[in-house]
Amino acid sequence: MSLRFGTAGLRGPVREGPDGMNVDTVTRATAGLADWLVRQGERGAIVVVGRDARHGSAEFFTAATEVLAAAGFDVVALDEPGPTPLVAFATRRLDAAAGVMITASHNPAGDNGYKVYVRGGAQLLSPADREIEAAITAAPPAPAVPRRHLAADPRGAGIVAAYLARLDERFEPRPTGTVRIVLTAMHGVGGRLAVDALARHGFHDVHVVAEQFAPDPDFPTVAFPNPEEPGATDLLLALAADRGADLALALDPDADRCAVGMRGDDGRWRMLTGDETGALLGDAALDEWPVGAEPPVVASSIVSGTLLHTLATARGARSVRTLTGFKWLVRAGEPLLYAYEEALGHCVDPVAVRDKDGISAAVALARLAAAKGDLAATLEELMTRHGRHLTAQRSLRVDDLNQIGAVMDHLRTDPPTSLAGIGVIAADLSTAPTGPRTDAVELTGRDEAGIALRIVARPSGTEPKLKYYAQVSAPAGADLEAGALETILVRALAELPGHPRREPPP
Repeated sequence: MSLRFGTAGLRGPVREGPDGMNVDTVTRATAGLADWLVRQGERGAIVVVGRDARHGSAEFFTAATEVLAAAGFDVVALDEPGPTPLVAFATRRLDAAAGVMITASHNPAGDNGYKVYVRGGAQLLSPADREIEAAITAAPPAPAVPRRHLAADPRGAGIVAAYLARLDERFEPRPTGTVRIVLTAMHGVGGRLAVDALARHGFHDVHVVAEQFAPDPDFPTVAFPNPEEPGATDLLLALAADRGADLALALDPDADRCAVGMRGDDGRWRMLTGDETGALLGDAALDEWPVGAEPPVVASSIVSGTLLHTLATARGARSVRTLTGFKWLVRAGEPLLYAYEEALGHCVDPVAVRDKDGISAAVALARLAAAKGDLAATLEELMTRHGRHLTAQRSLRVDDLNQIGAVMDHLRTDPPTSLAGIGVIAADLSTAPTGPRTDAVELTGRDEAGIALRIVARPSGTEPKLKYYAQVSAPAGADLEAGALETILVRALAELPGHPRREPPP
């Protein structure tokens, strides 16, 4: 079975055969993409190509650039390994017909991928993915696909400088506070660019996790190179405590995501959830919006928490909830000010990058820490004004994708009627009469005290996982016992259907 080309492009294990990421797969995928672009009237247009430092990335990058060059496209090749946001930025800045990034983002070390952007720098949408997949299927065998060597191009070499210059425009004026930062690149390609970007904005007191700073495709210090995974940020938080840091930042391997850690009132360090970070960054972005200007759009996904939605609406912004994925979030409406998803993706500069961008998010978080001094207190203030919101996830990783279908069928046909003592009703979002439709089930309920529970079950679009996205919230001013919401959230997640190999649906 061949790898499927979806709205995230290709992603899979590096191995021979049509079901793996290899030079032949990338060659035929690029031939299909080239054919599709020609049929869109883009013959001879600019196409940007970049890569990370994973196993196979250099070879796949060469194949992609040479196939596009032979097909007559004006290829701008970013020769050095770099973050995914650089390709999204370059595609938009150069008004390219498409951008291709060789990366598997935060997938395990054995994987690689092929991500496609369309004109404007956003990820492609259906039906383009199906059309490209059909073109790939019709492509000749890889040895028969023409390739042409590509000479060095100064446009590619200048993208990093142009990106940093744009950050200078976006983040003015410079902050006046000082912040001690610790940062991990998670063995990926974003470390050097992040340090350079922070330094340009006055943040020179930056300490990196040395064991994870240089690109290493084996990701030797983490089980999964994803800041969301348990243990992935242990070295970062230990360094933060050791150096007396004010802020901890974790990039994922291709630096399109950024996680933030902070020190609590008890002196202990913890990583914020994507929803907590989204509320902080969204509120900060609204602070910058000109008074009297057209209300901006603030976007979040249907699986994200609702704190940002609540505060943005209260502040007069248009809060839009979209399907999961930045291909939807960056198309939520105009003028788009900020978009985020709970999986640590943040778009803080949609004028320049119409996708998640961990580098610009890191700069925005450093600026926020410099301005506010205490992110824990800032987050607490938001909760006091807009209601306490607590979110968490539970992921069920599987070996057989049919196991995910079994759990989803169970939730649709025999859903729970109560979780953590709160009555819930189920809604199948794949057949929702209003709002966006997607392969997900939503469980919602509210008790007599006004405490609301919301859980969305959804298969991951990029990994063999079923994810539960849970939130419990209480209105502003609610009289809560210490730990009450945490107890409800833990109980609710524990009561959900589990891994089918351990808990088969009846």
